[in-house]
Amino acid sequence: MQTLEKLFLPSMGCGTWAWGNQLLWGYDESMDDQLQAVFNLCVNNGVTLFDTGDSYGTGRLNGRSELLLGQFSREYVGLGKDNICIATKLAAYPWRWTRQSMVRACKSSAQRLGRNVDLVQMHWSTANYAPWQEEGLLDGLADVYEQGLVKGVGLSNYGPKRLKQVQKKFAERGVPITTLQVQYSLLSTYPVTQLKLKDLCDELGIKLIAYSPLALGLLTGKYSEQGPFPKGIRGLLFRQILPGMRSLLGCLREVAQSRNKTMSQVAINWCICKGTIPIPGAKSVEQARENIGALGWQLDASELAELDKTAANTDKKMVQNIFQTK
Repeated sequence: MQTLEKLFLPSMGCGTWAWGNQLLWGYDESMDDQLQAVFNLCVNNGVTLFDTGDSYGTGRLNGRSELLLGQFSREYVGLGKDNICIATKLAAYPWRWTRQSMVRACKSSAQRLGRNVDLVQMHWSTANYAPWQEEGLLDGLADVYEQGLVKGVGLSNYGPKRLKQVQKKFAERGVPITTLQVQYSLLSTYPVTQLKLKDLCDELGIKLIAYSPLALGLLTGKYSEQGPFPKGIRGLLFRQILPGMRSLLGCLREVAQSRNKTMSQVAINWCICKGTIPIPGAKSVEQARENIGALGWQLDASELAELDKTAANTDKKMVQNIFQTK
């Protein structure tokens, strides 16, 4: 069986797209046409990897993200349709602990999508709180690959120690790990600079996917210390972090102006230049068009060095995902 990377990554150019929590924040059914337009614009511009999760949408919106993504994929007519690659993440729910439960979950995702999942990923490791649960889940993840239900399997929020253990376990069954997804941005360099995950992934032939490359919007330049701030926990987080990232925002702004790009485009391009696949979210055509503007060019060595230096000296960092293992 060919790996997902051989099948899809070359067709994605240097950018990919994410559909997940962002898709459902403030969502209502009237947005469907707008989201279809976003999807169409992405694919037409060569962005063909869409990432979601079976936990994106609860209550009346249960499974809504996968349902919408499947609908958009079916209804799209145009350039790149055959290259559309859909990735989903299966949640490690407390009631999901057998290998059969993972197989059922993958089949349920495929049913909602109306097509097989191309890349299925373990959404998070349970090693930090229930290590006994993970064995069955990982066995099930390998099962779906062996049964031909998916073209590739990946992990999310795994650190180097756990990644090595899982890679060895899967290698014994002849199951390659295609991708590893971690929180990575100019405001969250921890997985690469401290955990050294990029080096390990390169060694193991795994592609690193960078989620939240815009740090929930903090790197867009659209928010200031004076506000207004988003509602809820996100707003509280912004109030804490913004005062400590003045120099980083200033550096981003300076590079963006010299390049005639936006700060978002520079932040996404930085992730690309680091050899990762960034997956920013987009709820509007305007956001999608701006993100697409991060493709087709590259920051030079001096710009990268300046951004790296400023990021390393930033007083406040993005809070790490509680499920991220070491």
